[in-house]
Order: sequence, then structure tokens, then C-alpha cells
Amino acid sequence: MQAARVRVLGRGLASSRPAVFPRFQASRRLLTTGTGSEGASAPPPPLKSSLWKRFLQTTGALTLVTVASGTAFYYFAQRDKTPGVQLPHDPSKKTLVICGSGWGATSLLNSLDTADYNVIVVSPKNYFLFTPLLPSVAVGTLAPRSILQPTRYLTRHKSRQVTVIEASATDVDPVNKTVTFADTSEIQGAVSNTTIPYDYLVFAVGAEVQTFNIPGVREHACFMKELEDAEKMQRVFMDCLESAAFPGQSTEEIKRLLHMVVVGGGPTGVELSGELHDFLEEDLRSWYPELAGNVHITLVEALPSVLPMFSKQLIDYTVSTFKEQKIDILTKTMVKEIKEKSVVLQMPDKTIAEVPCGMVVWAAGNTLRKVTRDLMAKFPDAQSNRRGITVDECLRMAGTNGSIFAIGDCTATSYAPTAQVASQEGAYLARILQQLAKRDELEARKNELQGAATPEAKAALEQVEKKLAKVERLRPFKYSHQGSLAYIGSDKAIADLPFFNGNLATGGVATFLFWRSAYLSTLFSIRNRTLVATDWLKVKLFGRDVSRE
Repeated sequence: MQAARVRVLGRGLASSRPAVFPRFQASRRLLTTGTGSEGASAPPPPLKSSLWKRFLQTTGALTLVTVASGTAFYYFAQRDKTPGVQLPHDPSKKTLVICGSGWGATSLLNSLDTADYNVIVVSPKNYFLFTPLLPSVAVGTLAPRSILQPTRYLTRHKSRQVTVIEASATDVDPVNKTVTFADTSEIQGAVSNTTIPYDYLVFAVGAEVQTFNIPGVREHACFMKELEDAEKMQRVFMDCLESAAFPGQSTEEIKRLLHMVVVGGGPTGVELSGELHDFLEEDLRSWYPELAGNVHITLVEALPSVLPMFSKQLIDYTVSTFKEQKIDILTKTMVKEIKEKSVVLQMPDKTIAEVPCGMVVWAAGNTLRKVTRDLMAKFPDAQSNRRGITVDECLRMAGTNGSIFAIGDCTATSYAPTAQVASQEGAYLARILQQLAKRDELEARKNELQGAATPEAKAALEQVEKKLAKVERLRPFKYSHQGSLAYIGSDKAIADLPFFNGNLATGGVATFLFWRSAYLSTLFSIRNRTLVATDWLKVKLFGRDVSRE
């Protein structure tokens, strides 16, 4: 009975299916095909762009950006390479003589409008040296030519011709307004001494290395002041390595040859110690594996701490970083003598220790050049500061009639003798000289109008006198500190930057990238920026060169 019910129920369900599915299928066909305007206006679904199309679009955009950037780079490079026509010297213009080619003189040349003067540059070097990157040259991170800017590259782009003379100034006569200079190069012509007159003189001869009359410094130490100093240090360092690798050297002799002593805890000494550590870790361990473990770096500073111009937080960070890098820091330690194979130190407890070493690098201060001392001696009353030339608030040399300006390390001001100070002084002096040229022009115009009696001449004379009274007021120089930077090795740097009413102290890898970008932007030409950036890339890819000339 139940089986019969199941069969009857199954037949009932089976018989009901045809009645349901045909209606559903018909309605689905009606929806998909549709009739009338509503079905015809439905847009097709959008097609996704293929990967190939995206690849072509990206490649095209990158190619366009590369071509545009390359074209702009080529244009600016060729513009720097091919200077235009310049105005000749004008006898009616005053003569401006600039002694030096350092930070102050180069900043002045870069900002000066040479149309106002007949400019003459006298310097024993015919180039500008970017000194903050000198420690990088000493270990081969940068090529020597990468941080040189020929002076003529700068002067040839000025509106009026600038005479560049490679010679050393030997005497300045402030009474007769003359400068005497001599050719001190290896090859000299029939004339190697001459004297030229000036109307305005900018004295920017810089300073030389201060040895404090310590025995053996000039004979046995390497300096870090000029380009040849960095090249000499690189040769001596590689010589120590090769001598240590000579067969038969004792362990004590190897350790002596590979002990590098850096004297001076300022930015130069600290950066040089960091660069030496990078050279050891990134290159010497690969090419001198048997010697790398014996290289030892010691930084000696007479003051209680290194980098005294930085905040205590950054000093502590530098000390801890050097400790990780196994660089010894000896503070409150004075150098008493430098011998051929050792350095004699006075320790903080006043005891004397003779430390064996292979190389000593002296980066411990500056002193005045002889030509600067001779010039100061001609004004015994006004120039009594032994630190340098005394100047007023407008950088005019005290005791003169305003015809001599002094900037840079040869002066004694309240500011530190840094590249940043000298650069700002040069830019400021360019504005002052432009104002003086305008004053001289107005005075000549005033003299012309004073003889005329017409109403128009009197009105013009009144306007000239108003302008003259305005330009005679010279604004004093004010230094704006932009911060301090120093590289401490291991791709780390420290920065002490002004921030609102306080300072921003930072250190690490990010600061190192900021340090590099800041120095790249400070370089004077696209040529130098390209060469320095390329050197950094080459060292990252291939390492430093360990060959010795």
C-alpha cells in the first residue's frame, strides 16, 4: 500500500515538471534577448586593458621622462661648457683685486656683478677646492678632480672679463693701493714678479696649518688642508699596508705600521676617522684579509670632547658609534712630539706615553699666513689681534680708509672659521660692492649736475642726492647659521640644525642621506655634482681602488 503511494506520488511529480520548466525557460529567453528599445540600449561591459598595453604605456612614459631629463642635462652641461662673449675691461670702471680662491673669494665671484668693476683674481691655486669632502679623497671614495672647480669655469660666465692670475701675493701697500705677487709655480717665464694697483682689495687668502711648534709635526705628519695633503695621506696609508704585507714582518711591526693616529677632534678629524673605518670594512677586508684585523684607528683630542660645536646628544652618539667601530678616542690628550715611527702623548693624568704608529694625520687648527701678518704689521694700532685681521661690521679692515675688505679664515671675528661663514661673507660682500659701485656712479652724476643752473638740472640733482643718501647706508654683516654636519662612518652622519627657536639634533642613516644631498647641492656646478655622484655610485658598485702610485 505504501509502495503504491510512493509510485503514485512519483508519477505526480514527474507529470508536474513539464508544466513548470517551460515557463521558466521562456521567461529567461525573454530577459536575455529582449524586445524593444530597452534591450537594444544596454552597453556592453568594459574590457580590461591587457598587461602588454600597460607595459607599453609604462615603457613609453619612462622613455619620455628619460629623454626629457637627458636633453635638459645635456643643455645645461653644454651651457656651462661653452661660455658666451664678455664685455672687455672698461678704463672708466674701478679695479677690484681679489686675493684668494677659497670659500670666501669664490662665493664673492659667484654673486658679484662684474659689469661694475674690472676684476682681477690673484691666487696660487687656479681652482676652488670643496674642502668638506677632502677626507673622502684621502681614502679614495672620491677622485681628486671631482671636488675641484676651476676658477675660470666661474669667471668665464660673468658679464665682464675677469683676469685670473696664478700667483702668490707677497705684499700689500695700503698707502699706494698696490698688490705685489710672484709666480711660485715650477715653470716660470721671463717675468715672475709684478705689482698692480687697485681701488678696492678683497683679502681672502685663508690660513695655513697650525703646528703649535710641536717637534716633528711638519716632518712626519700628514696634513688635511689642501688637495695634495689628501693625496699624500692616501699614498702613505697604502704604503703602510704594503710594508706590513712584506714577508718576514713581526707581529709588533705589523701592528705599528697599521696603527693610524688622527690628531684633532673637529669635523675634519672625525670624518677622516669614519672614512678610514669604511675603507677598512668595505675594501681592505676583501683585498688584505690577512692584515685587516690589525688596522687600528686612534683619534686624539686635547679638549674634553670631540666635536665641541655639536650638542652633547650628538657627541655621545658619535662616541658610541666609534666604540662600535673600534675607533679609540683619547680626549684631554696632548701631542708632545711626533717621531718617525711613533707619537709622544701627554695623557689626562699628565703621564707621558710613546705610542708606536705607522701614520699620523694632523687636523688640529689654523694659523695666519706670512702675507697676512705683514699686512697687519702696517697697522700696529688698529691690528693688534693675533688671531687675525680685525674688521668692522661691514668687513672693512680696521685702520684703512675702506678700500680693503677681509673675509674668511684670515680674519678675527666672533664667528667660527668655517666654510659656511666665509661663504656668507663673500655673498654679503658682493652686495656691498654693488652698492658701492652705485654710489660711485651717483657721485659722478652729482658732480656733473652741480655746474648746471637750469631748473631741470636742479631737480635731477635733488633726486641724485636722495638716492646717494640711501646707498651710503651700508647694512652690517649678520651670519645666519644653517647647521652643522659631520660624517661618522658606517653610512651614518650627524646633523645639528636650527629649528624654530631651538636646534634639531639627528643622527643615523637618514641623516647620512641628508648629508650627501646637502653637499651635492652646495657644489658650485653641475659638473662637480655629476662627478661626485658618479664617484659615490662607482664605489658602491666596485669598491675603492687599492693601488698605489
